Amino acid sequence: MSRIIRPLLAVFSLALFLVPSWGFAADPPQKPQRIVFLGDSITQGGVGPKGYVTLVRQAIEKDHPHAKIEVIGAGISGNRVPDLEKRLEKDVLSKQPTVVVIYIGINDVWHSLNGRGTSPEDFEQGLRRIIAAIEKQDAKVVLCTASVIGEKHDGSNPLDKKLDEYCQISRKVATETKSAMIDLRKAFLSHLKEHNAMNADKNVLTTDGVHLNDAGNEFVAKQMLSGLHASSHPHQLLRHVVLFKFKAEVTPEQVKEVEAAFAALPGKIDVIQAFEWGTDVSVENKAEGFTHGFLVTFRDKKGRDIYLPHPAHQEFVKLVGPRIDKALVFDYWTQK
Repeated sequence: MSRIIRPLLAVFSLALFLVPSWGFAADPPQKPQRIVFLGDSITQGGVGPKGYVTLVRQAIEKDHPHAKIEVIGAGISGNRVPDLEKRLEKDVLSKQPTVVVIYIGINDVWHSLNGRGTSPEDFEQGLRRIIAAIEKQDAKVVLCTASVIGEKHDGSNPLDKKLDEYCQISRKVATETKSAMIDLRKAFLSHLKEHNAMNADKNVLTTDGVHLNDAGNEFVAKQMLSGLHASSHPHQLLRHVVLFKFKAEVTPEQVKEVEAAFAALPGKIDVIQAFEWGTDVSVENKAEGFTHGFLVTFRDKKGRDIYLPHPAHQEFVKLVGPRIDKALVFDYWTQK
């Protein structure tokens, strides 16, 4: 198995399409299910042997060899939102999709350099019409923000400001149409801040600042798989339960310091959706010395994966570690 596919399968093993409302199931469905990736040259390249669309398809086939889930790439080089709208019926709706992933926005911004860009108004209204047409056919929409036009992570790429404006439009449209969102722009910038120490404008995730290299295709495939899973479980949240039993010699002041430090984490780590804590008041005498309980809520697995190695969390771990006799950590998905 290739180096690229192996980690994707690990991600996808947790991202099974077991969603009645979307029609995916572990057993072969009665009707073939289709995921269509709609976009520009990045998606067109994504159907290549090492492209992100191919990697998503291979991960699904590996985990669901008997399921009738078809993955289709519908990308055309140079496309902008107006171009997607023109070919929507032919390339998407006619295929009777179950889910349509829209990855667009690069050319709407990039082509502004030659006078062929898309105005913010046309970009927004075009997205809304595309989403409405897809939903009219009872398919679900997953809208992605654009990724990068230049890989510098400090805002110094020439089109960063304009690209951020258009990505914010995509976020707004997704929120107001209640479409699922995969924020590739945010994911790319986060990755580049960590892995682009030289602040290069290309060759980290792209070949030219826009089009994906092998690492970029793997990265986007992971974002797609994770995002599809999160968006297909809209009523689920990931709960992170932590129980502490303090050492006998720890003073009340030191315990309060731990309480305050844990309670401060939501203000330092933005992926924390909710936080609460309390001390044991059970009358059953089964706490076994655990006195403090903390509940941290994340929107998805990705949030937890950001939280655990986050510098603020690691600093807290260093503080609390020497004071704890025992700790119990338990994570679960909420069930509607």
